[in-house]
Amino acid sequence: MAHFAQLDENNVVTQVIVVSNDDTSDINGVETESIGIAFCQKLVGADTNWKQTSYNNNLRVRYAGIGYIYNEELDAFVPPKPYASWTLNNATADWVSPLGDAPALTAEQTAAGSYYDWDELGYQADNTKGWTLITPE
Repeated sequence: MAHFAQLDENNVVTQVIVVSNDDTSDINGVETESIGIAFCQKLVGADTNWKQTSYNNNLRVRYAGIGYIYNEELDAFVPPKPYASWTLNNATADWVSPLGDAPALTAEQTAAGSYYDWDELGYQADNTKGWTLITPE
């Protein structure tokens, strides 16, 4: 089975549909994205825009989700921006915090179920802070 993401005029994914491999293959059984796109357009409308996506992450970096944006320059599906201060890493098509990754958890913190969460308001108030350790009660 193949998966195709429908894009709106801003390249935002509006839906993802499953298409039979038979509907993406030529007469020799070779799968081609353009054949799959033509099938999707016949099914949904000739004026629709489609890109193939893959659960295996071997196509366009990651599987497309509703609300993801197709970035033509990167040929990648990019998830929605999580926070205003985060920037896109063009090498990975992932959003990164201005402070980098969250600090590593200690063994005790991990055992307690603790995790770090991003505090955008805290970062805006003091741009040397942003990661907040959360420990469930």
